[in-house]
Amino acid sequence: MLHGVGLTEADLNSAQIGIVAMWYEGNPCNMHLNQLAGHVKSSMQTIPDLIGFQFNTIGVSDAISMGTDGMSYSLPSRDLIADSIETVMGAHYLDGCITVPGCDKNMPGCVMAMARLNRPSLMIYGGTIQPGYSECHPEQIVDIECTFPAYAQYLKGEISDIERKDIVRHACPGAGACGGMYTANTMACAIEAMGLTLPYSSSTPATDPLKIEECKRAPYALKNLLENDIKPRDIMTKKAFENGMSIIMALGGSTNSVLHLIAMGHAAKVEIKLEDFQRMSNATPYIADLKPSGKYLMADLHSVGGTPAVLKYLLAQGKIHGDIITVTGKTLAENLASCRELGFVEGIKSNVKKGLGPGNQDLIHPFEKPIKSSGHLQILRGNLAVDGAVAKITGKEGTSFEGNALVYDSEEEMLEGLKNGQIKKGEKSVIVIRYEGPRGGPGMPEMLKPTGLLMGAGLGKDCALVTDGRFSGASHGFIVGHVSPEAAVGGNIALVETGDQISIILKPNNAGGSGGTLIVHVSDEELVERRSKWKPPKPRAEHGFLRKYINCVQSASNGCITDA
Repeated sequence: MLHGVGLTEADLNSAQIGIVAMWYEGNPCNMHLNQLAGHVKSSMQTIPDLIGFQFNTIGVSDAISMGTDGMSYSLPSRDLIADSIETVMGAHYLDGCITVPGCDKNMPGCVMAMARLNRPSLMIYGGTIQPGYSECHPEQIVDIECTFPAYAQYLKGEISDIERKDIVRHACPGAGACGGMYTANTMACAIEAMGLTLPYSSSTPATDPLKIEECKRAPYALKNLLENDIKPRDIMTKKAFENGMSIIMALGGSTNSVLHLIAMGHAAKVEIKLEDFQRMSNATPYIADLKPSGKYLMADLHSVGGTPAVLKYLLAQGKIHGDIITVTGKTLAENLASCRELGFVEGIKSNVKKGLGPGNQDLIHPFEKPIKSSGHLQILRGNLAVDGAVAKITGKEGTSFEGNALVYDSEEEMLEGLKNGQIKKGEKSVIVIRYEGPRGGPGMPEMLKPTGLLMGAGLGKDCALVTDGRFSGASHGFIVGHVSPEAAVGGNIALVETGDQISIILKPNNAGGSGGTLIVHVSDEELVERRSKWKPPKPRAEHGFLRKYINCVQSASNGCITDA
């Protein structure tokens, strides 16, 4: 069979390497990944004793599926990616792997497979998209996150339909993952901080020539991993995961990172708990003025030194472990020693202004003047989240919110309620969107559309949003997701009624390991009475992949893993 695909007898003594791309030409995040994988293959052909075999797996676009039934496939695609890479690598006993992911769930899916197989491997991030620019307002930088508020602004008459369409048309100017500190860029930064990519992988834009250079260098790094028998689980230590959490907190990364790092830890046999995130949040200030809560994009971070410059700053501040081994065969500190420090990179166009941060730029704030003195991700517990929930609070929203519940049994119901005027300005409301969890959704659909429309309608200060679903990395506002146990399995969120009072109180640096509380002010006796009348809903998927997912997925507090 191997002679049949062109291998000579001498080739049979070479290491066989899987080169896997999540290529899909139907979305910007993944459309270029086959080309990048091709550069890896071409480079590998020049290296003695390495044979590269390209193969492909899926890539689901969160942005395209957002707000539709298709979003139920997004999170499950992570495990499908991991399963398919494991299957091809395991079936053909390939000796090592280079993965080329692009969109949100691609990165953790790759790393989960790499950890399960535990054969020399590294990841090449497909890269972030470049900024878009409006034609109607040439000074206005636009990206995917701008499109949801633009619709709400159009409905309110604040912008014309021509202006709205102009934003939509220019939000995605070409190849690359969504441009802010959303889930794709969050996970890429965390994985680089863990040592599983070459330096600069997470911050080099997709269309930058340096991305091709990274692809050409990767096979040499992989050969070194083979020669020194350095495998993913050697790299994926508890310290490495702490590095990932630290940079997520510093950069204001996505809540989805909590799910993914727990699942990656499970694959690597490293226990990662919700309390680990709270501990790292307590220890790490939020210092990056990046979208969705800030104003800059990942391409702007590239212009001031990229992820290595941030890591170098965090290392100097004692916030990351420099002694972890990486895919270069060197420690993280050794890699960073030759990397630039924060500051403007000559020859790269930048939207960043001069300011107060290291290297005279205003994107990364100094530790002495952080955006928030602790991390933005907070783990909440209480009678509404017995097994935990994840809040994304950057500090601009305040530290507490109390209001009357407006309860909706789906995202669609909530959007209809907003359209019909049920959600009113000036009334403190806690919007509850339930039955959108891992089993109920199924697949924990992202609530970007609700959060985007609430912010666009000027309701960000009037409403908090609580859900057993999850949020896009582009979501912002006073938002709490991943409520566990979820409604579909009888969690207390299923028992909340419209009009109940709900309190969200943040208590960062709490010695108990929780960042605060999520409480519905209903007595235990009343909850017992309501539970006696509650009936489990009929599963939304009755057959196929999603039904299999419902049957095997664990809770959000366990990372929505499917193999335990």
